[in-house]
Amino acid sequence: MSNEYSYSDNDAETLTIDEEAIQDFAASIRGELVTRNSPEYDESRTIYNAMIDKKPALIAKCENAGDVISAVNFARKQNLEVSIRSGGHNGPGLALVDEGLVIDLSRMNGVRVDPANRTARVEGGCTWGDVDHATHAFGLATVSGVISTTGVGGLTLGGGHGYLTRKFGLTIDNLLSADVVLADGSFVHASENENADLFWALRGGGGNFGVVTSFEYRLHPLKNVVAGPLFWPVDQLETTMEWYRDWLPQLPDDVYAFYLTAEVPGAEPFPKKIQGDNVCGLLWCYTGETNQFEKYIQQARDVAEPIFEFTPEMPYPMLQGMFDGLYPPGDQWYWKGDFVKELPNEAIEIHNQFAEVPTAKSTMHLYPVNGAAHKVGKDETAWEKRDANWSMVIAGVDPDPGNVEKIEVWGREYWEALHPYTLGGAYINFMMEEGEDRIKATYGVNYERLQNVKAKYDPDNFFHVNQNIKPA
Repeated sequence: MSNEYSYSDNDAETLTIDEEAIQDFAASIRGELVTRNSPEYDESRTIYNAMIDKKPALIAKCENAGDVISAVNFARKQNLEVSIRSGGHNGPGLALVDEGLVIDLSRMNGVRVDPANRTARVEGGCTWGDVDHATHAFGLATVSGVISTTGVGGLTLGGGHGYLTRKFGLTIDNLLSADVVLADGSFVHASENENADLFWALRGGGGNFGVVTSFEYRLHPLKNVVAGPLFWPVDQLETTMEWYRDWLPQLPDDVYAFYLTAEVPGAEPFPKKIQGDNVCGLLWCYTGETNQFEKYIQQARDVAEPIFEFTPEMPYPMLQGMFDGLYPPGDQWYWKGDFVKELPNEAIEIHNQFAEVPTAKSTMHLYPVNGAAHKVGKDETAWEKRDANWSMVIAGVDPDPGNVEKIEVWGREYWEALHPYTLGGAYINFMMEEGEDRIKATYGVNYERLQNVKAKYDPDNFFHVNQNIKPA
């Protein structure tokens, strides 16, 4: 038997890892070690964005924190690059790494709800669907995103915003503690009272500081919401967006609605006569007294006549899963994002110019990040843009690889035209690999502090397959 494990690609140098070390590593974990020769290799390296085609040397499917410690120690000793996979939704595919080791947490998907204290301990490989399923049984919820198949790890470490942000803040504003495996293989607990500097950095600083094996979240009483879409004809964009800009920030935090441009999906419950039409509209999530919702939706009707409404009362997990069928894994995705404080008429005119989406699944969303999220200071967590009113995403999406250039050109040109009207940085979960200047702009006055925390906990930049913050 050879004592080395080697592989090569046509476009890559041969990588050699000691086979005995690989065997020892495989024997040290409860989970499974996938190699390039494993029958499940291609399935294991498939992630949400089908545009990504990376070929790791090894994929460690960890079962527990002990497996993660073994994986970090192995990669460090073998001088392997490391990526961390939770839900695999990351746009630029930073869950994977060519020629390195993927620490795959997807089997670590346990959720323990403490209904008396209204908290949940959530393992790092969970999706938000896992969390919602567990918490909803107790009439509780926390702040997550807008698609239930998204991983808790990436969303939380990026800051996290979604339907409950105006009411309960960002996901990180509801994070109470985290368990982390550091670059040296040590295991630490981070909270306001323990490793507080690390806890500060985890709340928005991405995967720069270690592998989070579990998160502890604050939960809130919430069973049902009034939610769903309202569409206007796309020629009403300027009228409705100007109204929305001034209307939403003045409303109670119970009222959440993100603004969108899209093509009406070709499926129920949308009437056939509008399927395929370009529209603008709102996606609602109302957490107040049900009988009060009518006055808010009537204000939207008064601005322009909707062509479609579907806003019933529903269980919160139903809203969270509303887009799952429309956006399954396997589409091509090209993201561009920015934080937006103000929407001047000049910016709204640009939105109008790009309102005709290039493919059926492409879309633009303006997610509100005000309300409760504004009640936290910009230096209290790594998320610095506490004065932003919206987190904008321009998403070019299509199942056909032949349309990649079309969605990229639309997304890039749309973003370039709007960028001068934004705060400069972006929600890191809405960024591709865009360079250090974009990361610095995202963290603003917090960037230097993040570099210092990075230097303390990961001085060699072992965890760099991410939106990277270089150590001071």
